[in-house]
Amino acid sequence: MNITLDLIQEFRRRTGMGVMDSKQALKDSDGDIDKAMATMRLRGDKISQKKEGRVTKQGLVESYVHANRRVGSLVVLLCESDFVARTDVFKNFAHEIALQVAATNPAYIAPEDVPDSVIEEEKEIYRQQIDASKPADIQTKIINGKIDKYFQDRCLLKQVFVRDDSVTIEGLLKQKIAELGENIKIQHIARFEI
Repeated sequence: MNITLDLIQEFRRRTGMGVMDSKQALKDSDGDIDKAMATMRLRGDKISQKKEGRVTKQGLVESYVHANRRVGSLVVLLCESDFVARTDVFKNFAHEIALQVAATNPAYIAPEDVPDSVIEEEKEIYRQQIDASKPADIQTKIINGKIDKYFQDRCLLKQVFVRDDSVTIEGLLKQKIAELGENIKIQHIARFEI
């Protein structure tokens, strides 16, 4: 199939990928944008797993202040090299994360950051809400489902991206790791509101 410039531009608009990566993904998927996006997500997962253990000592602090000047956020985003930290792709990604924090007010970055005591409190609340006549295994599944929902609401990486509900922040992070070729880590988040 002939991969047109318009098709490449549309794919780049949706994903933020570079021209050559976009062209290759579209070639591999015979011009099907949705299939190419799925392929790139898979590729991003594999690349991010390889980069996961790398040291992140460079980066930047990004801020976002809403138009009403009553809500704002700060994010510390780290990467491996100063070169990547200065790129527009990295800066834009940091801004998007700061916007997400301001919009959704996550309490934690990842589920691993949630203290065990908080998880146990939540489980106890859910236990009290469940009909006691249900079998124990069903109760456990319900509680685990509610804990997963809690993580989706309160943990930044598990949240749906506010600008594109087809991807989570974790998925977006993996895409950027694949695109930039370096490990990226969200180190700190803070949200302020009047």
